[in-house]
Amino acid sequence: MKKSSLILILFIIVKFILQYTLVSPEYDLQRDEYLHLDQGNHIAWGYISVPPVSSWISWLIKVLGDSVFWIRFFPALFGALTIVVVWKAVEELKGGLFACILAALGLLFSSLLRLNMLYQPNSLDVLLWTSFFYILIKYINTEKVSWLYWGGVIFGIGILNKYNIVFLALGFLPALLLTKQRRIFANPHTYGAALLALVIIFPNLIWQYHNGFPVIHHMKELSEIQLVNVNRFDFLKSQLLFFIGVTFVILFGFYALLFFKSFEKIRFFFWGYIITISVFMFFRAKDYYAIGIYPIYIGFGAVYLENILNSGWKRFLKPVCILHPILLFVPIYNLAFPNKTPESIAENPEAYKKYGLLRWEDGKDHSLPQDFADMLGWKELAQKVDQQYTRLSKSGNTLVLCDNYGQAGAINFYSKQGIKAVSFNADYVNWFDLSKKYKNLIRIKDSAEDELEKTGAFFNHSVMADSVTNPYAREKGTVIFSFEDAKIDIRKRLKDEIIEIKDRWKK
Repeated sequence: MKKSSLILILFIIVKFILQYTLVSPEYDLQRDEYLHLDQGNHIAWGYISVPPVSSWISWLIKVLGDSVFWIRFFPALFGALTIVVVWKAVEELKGGLFACILAALGLLFSSLLRLNMLYQPNSLDVLLWTSFFYILIKYINTEKVSWLYWGGVIFGIGILNKYNIVFLALGFLPALLLTKQRRIFANPHTYGAALLALVIIFPNLIWQYHNGFPVIHHMKELSEIQLVNVNRFDFLKSQLLFFIGVTFVILFGFYALLFFKSFEKIRFFFWGYIITISVFMFFRAKDYYAIGIYPIYIGFGAVYLENILNSGWKRFLKPVCILHPILLFVPIYNLAFPNKTPESIAENPEAYKKYGLLRWEDGKDHSLPQDFADMLGWKELAQKVDQQYTRLSKSGNTLVLCDNYGQAGAINFYSKQGIKAVSFNADYVNWFDLSKKYKNLIRIKDSAEDELEKTGAFFNHSVMADSVTNPYAREKGTVIFSFEDAKIDIRKRLKDEIIEIKDRWKK
């Protein structure tokens, strides 16, 4: 086996080791992960929040045993494959071992560790962006039409994974038109590849049509509630931090795309970046939406740096380049990951507070960073719901109704009683079983409010049974209500609420 192949395998091994050690065992999964995992129990060609690929992987995780090991495995795998694809792209651009190692280090010790820590579509999204760019480079270098069709396949799968890859098309179609590579549009196989992509995504389009295009409602809601608050300057600032250890490599990559003769044929990548980032900013996209564009540019910069550092005194700068991403990762490792217990962070908050990591969406400082707190309290919630469910189910069918998808997904994942909790939030609105007549109700609420008076009127017995008490959990204070012996058939009220929610999608 070649030396370069052995080193690449070493990078893959280190990648997996890091991903499995970045989360302390005191933490549960994160709320979005529970939703994606539950989609594996409801296989379809589409969902309100995401396209279907996540559900297929979730189904596979379920077949493999539904353990945390496999939940962590797939995002780690996609991160490792991203390193492999960039390594191959560097070799395709005539880069040597130094360029490959520099690019791999830049990817290994970067924000991808955070991204690949969670089971979400984002890890596969980055891999698919990177793979599409690699395929584009292969086509430019070889002009073999098979690469166009592979590009169609990757783009189609990308759409079925996360609609975010549409931004790639919005940025790179005009970029190609601006350069000599516009001749790609004179090749009829380009349109054959586009048709292939359309065939792949067509079932999802049919699903969207039959369900009133909930993606439009989801994007509108996202824009009005979250994206409207995105600061464009903060978006740009974040772009410099995602791969901070090799930001200088990316900048050299931009320079090389403009002035390095060997990159003349792929100069459109410079304009592709400019246009894509501009489109992201125009739509006030979240900063991490753009992460997928960077891995290939790290490869460009690494190849160029190897070229200019090959002789004279400049060759002594190679070790500096290699050490830079490693040294910068050390302080990030101590702060950016939930690798310390909640108690340890709460007792030593100074560094976290210094960098504003304890500030939540409510504008206040808390004991833990918000995303760490979002990985606590879920097992406790499920265990306490199980206790109520065991008691109530002896007298008849019991429905578990939650305020949000995180609560429903966590209960379904951790429950030992086979609970199928639902919510009017996210995809759970489609997963109610209205074939059963429910005698009892367990209601999970973000806060107590006047739930006993409102819902209790329809039951003979009602009580506030328990709550989440973990002092570090974002879900602390979530209340568990127990309603017993219904006076009415509650399915009518549930159905009316479901219809009302789905009607909003069509507006």
